[in-house]
Amino acid sequence: MSLAYIGLGSNLSDPQAQIITAIEKLKQLDGGNVIKISSLYFSRPMGPQDQPDYMNAVVALETNKSAIELLEQLQHIETITGRIRKDDRWGARILDLDIILFDQEVINTTRLTIPHYGLKQREFVLLPLAEITSDLFLPDGDSIDELASNIARNGLKIHSKLS
Repeated sequence: MSLAYIGLGSNLSDPQAQIITAIEKLKQLDGGNVIKISSLYFSRPMGPQDQPDYMNAVVALETNKSAIELLEQLQHIETITGRIRKDDRWGARILDLDIILFDQEVINTTRLTIPHYGLKQREFVLLPLAEITSDLFLPDGDSIDELASNIARNGLKIHSKLS
């Protein structure tokens, strides 16, 4: 089994319900087992500010799938929840599921980059990740706890705990 950390985000169509539904779908994945779930966080949008704030969380997931197979499963969940992929990378969305980390693998293909390319700059990923695994180190040796301690919060707020 591999250990993956999945970032979840939504700012449309009742974001809290979207995140909770996505977590339920992750619990039902073939070959997967959700082992930890962060609190829900509110964050400001990246890119255009004329969109609603986001709700974010991070889930730790054991899986017997490869990283690319897991990506396909996540994209299927996004599709069935109504996400439409557009060229607008920073626009509002019903659901966004990203593989943040996959064991200690480093993957850099046109389809998948692990660790996630924005991990170290995004408080809405680092702080929920540190909440569920503060003792984790990235493949480059950086400490999640240290990165999270030093990142600006940019208005990030805990909304509620999930279990």
